[in-house]
Amino acid sequence: MERCEDRAGTRLPSERVPGPGGLPGLLLPGVIGLLWWGASRLGLWNPYLLPSPEQVFSSLGSLAASGELARHVGASAGRIAAGFGLSSLVALPLGVLLGLRPRLGRLAYPTLEFLRHVPPLAVLPLLILWFGIGEGSKMAVILLATFFPVFLNTLEGVRRCDPGLLEVGRTLGLSEGEGVRRIVLPAALPSILTGLRLGLGYSWRSLIGAELIAAASGLGYLIHDAEALSRPDVIVAGVLVLGVIGAATDHLFFRLAARVTPWRPRGDARDGWD
Repeated sequence: MERCEDRAGTRLPSERVPGPGGLPGLLLPGVIGLLWWGASRLGLWNPYLLPSPEQVFSSLGSLAASGELARHVGASAGRIAAGFGLSSLVALPLGVLLGLRPRLGRLAYPTLEFLRHVPPLAVLPLLILWFGIGEGSKMAVILLATFFPVFLNTLEGVRRCDPGLLEVGRTLGLSEGEGVRRIVLPAALPSILTGLRLGLGYSWRSLIGAELIAAASGLGYLIHDAEALSRPDVIVAGVLVLGVIGAATDHLFFRLAARVTPWRPRGDARDGWD
């Protein structure tokens, strides 16, 4: 029987984990695809409202063959890497700081709570005034959309660290910095990684709004341009690419998180593909 360790180091029997669940998970999309194809063949709706799978994949193949799809994917990925990376650089230290300093956290709480409930698109005109129509305003939209999932999960992870462990660390002669590095951060790491995963998902969701700002490339631009040209087949193709890439990056991040936190219970280290 497989065994795992709890956080205290005691080895406990674990439930046997079933085999890879990715293939059963593709059953529902396959059924939806078949229904879509069959209804399109029967002409149950106007193809302008929802083009057939043949039209969509033909357009997708043309975009891929011309290199246009790779150009748009690369532009979007670069914006997400910059915006999400900058958001994490700000949110992670701030979450740790306010988690360790409750008084400072209470002082900053009203302001942060106000900002959390302001949608990034609501301040889009201001962002354009401040940063122009270049890459700065696009990254600012992604940063605002991804900041709070990372910040709040980091804050919660630090706050939930057992004070008894810190007391033991001080008894053993650890300085405050060493206690944070060797006790607080490892204890908060699962929550931090959850926040980063959520933030990464929000970055893809905010991409369309970010690329509304005078973009000349990117998946959001591709979809908006197809709308202006009345090309629903390209719109659906762009949405499919966006969803597939977002799901793939989320799954890869989840696998990485599971590797760097091997002490987590087996059930917590499984996503929908398992």
